[in-house]
Formats: sequence, structure tokens, C-alpha cells
Amino acid sequence: IFFRGSFLGQPFPSMSSVEFGKLLIGAGGIYVCFLSYGSLQEDVTSYVAPSGDRFVYPWFLQVLEAFMNIIFGGLLAVVWEGGPRRVPQKEYAISGAVQVTAKYCTTAAMIAGVSFPVATLAKSSKMIPVMVGSLLLGNAKYSLREYVHVFLIVLGTVLVGLAKKSKPGAPSSLWGILFLVGSLVCDGVVGGEQRKLKAKMQSVGLKERNFEMQFYTNFYMGITALGFAVALQEALPGLRFCLANPEVFMAIGKFAVCSAAGQGFIFFTISTFDSLVSTTVTTTRKIFSVLLSIFTKGHQLNSQGWLGIGLAFLGILGELEEKVSANRKKMSAEQKQA
Repeated sequence: IFFRGSFLGQPFPSMSSVEFGKLLIGAGGIYVCFLSYGSLQEDVTSYVAPSGDRFVYPWFLQVLEAFMNIIFGGLLAVVWEGGPRRVPQKEYAISGAVQVTAKYCTTAAMIAGVSFPVATLAKSSKMIPVMVGSLLLGNAKYSLREYVHVFLIVLGTVLVGLAKKSKPGAPSSLWGILFLVGSLVCDGVVGGEQRKLKAKMQSVGLKERNFEMQFYTNFYMGITALGFAVALQEALPGLRFCLANPEVFMAIGKFAVCSAAGQGFIFFTISTFDSLVSTTVTTTRKIFSVLLSIFTKGHQLNSQGWLGIGLAFLGILGELEEKVSANRKKMSAEQKQA
């Protein structure tokens, strides 16, 4: 049995029933884990204890999430990859520190009042710092279409952010917006650091391994988060808050498990198919995460807000379609050369 379909006007190559089954496992796992992850993240960052206290420990949350990823990645690295190897540590340390800072900024933004839909849409604007950096360095070459996609995502995010919300703390606070900007800046840095890591690995004759990467990256993410949690006095107060409120502690535990398992499904999908399939699934997952949050968490949008959602989704899907088209052209060119 073979399956053939299309996405955004681009045909997918035929695949056997076994491959289709693997795609369902990978894509299904990513959807289940990260839709749950987003919902749980919103529950934790908006949690209010019976005493009236709120969860305000973003670095502590990063420690717990990284710890679960270290366990998950380490175990799978041993079982499927022969265990972690001696690899360049400096590049992993920098990459891990920047990545956890980006995640901290997103969490802190939500605690400061930015809604989950706004935070998720804003995080889809990762091309902004990349474009700005390239323009400043003088080696930027972007098409008009790429600029339009980014503009649509940014405009849509702004419209949603300024639209009415049903929850208290409705407009997103200035601090929340600043944290989101910080997260985007870190995302822009992460790409460069990951390229450096890949180059360093190649220079010493090593190829990246998925679960080894999950283990080492989260090891340094955890160290960084723990250092900040202790320095900013979040560790013990965060732990006491969780012990006093088992409900939020349980939500954090599920949140961390979804994070670790979701990364595993992403690596499974990439290794079984290619990065484009994973990109397609994770990108469309963001759209469903936003819609799930709107319909299940009490967010109420006026016509301006829905217009913003539509524009942002149009920009996100436009970027994805461009990647699919570029990949198709690349494959066709390679087949002609062969």
C-alpha cells in the first residue's frame, strides 16, 4: 500500500504503509506532546494559589524542565546511540545557556501578563533578529516575499496583543513585551551558535547525534537555570511554593515530561524522514496551540484580534510553503544531476 498526498499545493512523495505509520507516530507524538505542553505552560504561568500567591519562578521552572530532558535524552542516548561521547563542551555550553535564556524570557513574559496566543505568535517572528543581524553585517539577501511573511506575523501579533481579552491583566505589560523581545534576540543568537557547534563537531570528525544533543544541551541549560534560580532566590521559594500547591507541582511535572517526550518525537521524525517534515509538523502545531488556547483558556478576541490571528497564520503558512517549494526545487535539481 502506498500513500500520496499534497500540502500547500506541493505533492508529497509516495510512502509505504510502514513509513506512513512512522509518520503518524512522529507527527502524532509531536502534536500530543506540544499541544499539551503549551496548555500546561499556560496553566502554570497563570496559576494562583488559594492564598492568592502566583507562580513567579521562571528560572526554577527551567531547572525542572531541563532536568527531565537530561534524564530522557541521557537514557535514549545510552540505549540507541551507545551513550554520550566526548564532544566539544564549550559550544554546547554557550548554545545551552542562550537557549534556556530564550525559554526563560518567554515564560517570564507570560508571567508578566502576555497571553499565550500572543507569546506563541511572537515566537514565530524568529526571522526578525536574523534579518536585522544580516542587514547590519551587510550580507543580507532576502526576497520581498520573506519580508512580507515577517511583516504579516508581526502585524498579526500586534493586533492580537492590542485586542480585548477577557482575563485580568489584559493588555500585555511593558515588561512582558520586553521579555518577548529578549527571547527573540536569543533565538537569533541560538542559530549562529548551533552552526558553530556543528562546524566544531565536523572539525574533530564527529557527527551530531540527536539524543546526545538533547542530553548535553539540556545539561548546560539546567546548569545555567540553576545558577540563576539560586542567584535570584527562586530555587527554594519555588520549591516551597510547589510543595504547598501540589496541583501546580503536578502540572509542572506533566509539562516537563511533555517537553522531553516531544523533543524525542521531533528527533524521531527528523531521523526517519527529514527536517522539512518536522518543520511542517511543528509549524502547524503552533497554529493549533494558539487556537486551542483561545477556545479552552477563556481568551475572547474581538474582530481586530481575529484579523490579527488570520494575518499571523497567513505569514506562518506562507513561510512554510516557501520552504516546501524550495525543498521540492532542490530535490528536482538533484534528481536531474543524477
